[in-house]
Amino acid sequence: MILLDELAPHRAEAALRFWRLLRDKPPHRAEHPPDLRRVFSLLRALDGHLGGASYRKIAERLFGKARVAADPWKTSSLRDATIRLVRGGVTLMRGGYRKFLKK
Repeated sequence: MILLDELAPHRAEAALRFWRLLRDKPPHRAEHPPDLRRVFSLLRALDGHLGGASYRKIAERLFGKARVAADPWKTSSLRDATIRLVRGGVTLMRGGYRKFLKK
């Protein structure tokens, strides 16, 4: 049973992926184009930043604690990626979202 609320599409996609995994079928590719997936990451990073989370905490939520802990934080490529995502999210917030609306 899938609860029919605002998260229903995500639950249905997760259920379908699980069913395909059980049936030994390759997972279905994400429905969102790469640009839209990046926007989701930008918004998640921005949300963490506006909530007062450190870059490290944001990275742990985006990439997982194990991946973040695997390398020294100060020289980690995930640190750089997180900072870029936060900056990109701030840019979107300040009007950069119009670029995506034009497409």
